[in-house]
Amino acid sequence: MDVNQLKQEHLLALKVMRLTKPTLFTNLPVTCEDRDLPGDLFSQLMKDDPSTVKGAEIFMLGEMLTLPQNFGNIFLGETFSSYISVHNDSPQVVKDILIKADLQTSSQRLNLSASNAAVAELKPDRCIDDVIHHEVKEIGTHILVCAVSYSTQAGEKMYFRKFFKFQVLKPLDVKTKFYNAETDEVFLEAQIQNITTTPMYMEKVSLEPSIMYNVTELNTVNTGGDGSSTFGKMTYLQPSDTRQYLYCLKPKPEFSEKAGVIKGVTVIGKLDIVWKTNLGERGRLQTSQLQRMAPGYGDVRLSLEMIPDTVNLEEPFEVTCKITNCSERTMDLVLEMCNTNAIHWCGISGRQLGKLSPNSSLHLALKLLASVQGLQSISGLRLMDTFLKRTYEYDDIAQVCVVFSHLKPES
Repeated sequence: MDVNQLKQEHLLALKVMRLTKPTLFTNLPVTCEDRDLPGDLFSQLMKDDPSTVKGAEIFMLGEMLTLPQNFGNIFLGETFSSYISVHNDSPQVVKDILIKADLQTSSQRLNLSASNAAVAELKPDRCIDDVIHHEVKEIGTHILVCAVSYSTQAGEKMYFRKFFKFQVLKPLDVKTKFYNAETDEVFLEAQIQNITTTPMYMEKVSLEPSIMYNVTELNTVNTGGDGSSTFGKMTYLQPSDTRQYLYCLKPKPEFSEKAGVIKGVTVIGKLDIVWKTNLGERGRLQTSQLQRMAPGYGDVRLSLEMIPDTVNLEEPFEVTCKITNCSERTMDLVLEMCNTNAIHWCGISGRQLGKLSPNSSLHLALKLLASVQGLQSISGLRLMDTFLKRTYEYDDIAQVCVVFSHLKPES
């Protein structure tokens, strides 16, 4: 039997339309020189065209809106809205009408119907309307399945359905990088790229930290105390453009590395991104929980608490070190210093630092002298645990810029 013949047998007609906002009308201006054959004909026609902007007829952008001519693109994080209408095309009353709308994705099937109750009857030339909304949370092929069941006056049960397939595209490309500071702080850099064909207004890009961290956003300029955005007043992201956002995360006191809680893989939090496109269509994305591998410091951690950026050639300077026992046993430490070609330690090597209990720290002030100009690396510290006869080596701890000073001390 022919498919069209089957469709004609049904008393009801189903129409499904996607609800989207209109777009700005664009026209193709045609111009020529005044000395050309058409003269000012083209210019006059564009001025008389009601779709053009008065005084700016040669620009493609018009002042009118156009309704969507096709299904259009749907991006992840946007809200899919659709209008469903069932019309009684027959001359008889139809009873027990039930409309069901399901959205089939690659992983699940969702019921989008506003009401699952059947309509008692539908008179001729009357319709049943329904609007469905769904925030798209998956990429790939989506199939909207609309099914209609009803009963004729003779009591015959009828059923038909229609399928509408559409693709959900990825609007943003998000990349993250972690940077570990000398302290327990962690810096997160989020690179967000607009991979659509239209500009985006970035309404909000924030980091929701996990229970272990406090977060500070570093995306404002505190000039004059206004806290304006580093990206300026217009936070538009053009197609293919990338923007970097920076956040500083600091462990809460009860979760600090000193407390021995943050070890191995830890959950940092998730990014919450909200944007608007075209005439205000809103989209929102949340990344999965971002994870970071906590740096391993071994049994003993050595960090620099204070170091100058620039030092003078052949003039002593001081640095302050912090030594932390990260193991679960007490250590008896001895400090040894090995000179390099550019940096020389001032002091006695083999100094006893004493016993250091687990998860405790000590501060140590040391003097150095640089004999070579340029950017030099501080190396050559050794810590020996006399209990286990184990030596811990620390090279390339930090870098200082060594400059030649022309100032002579007064006699």
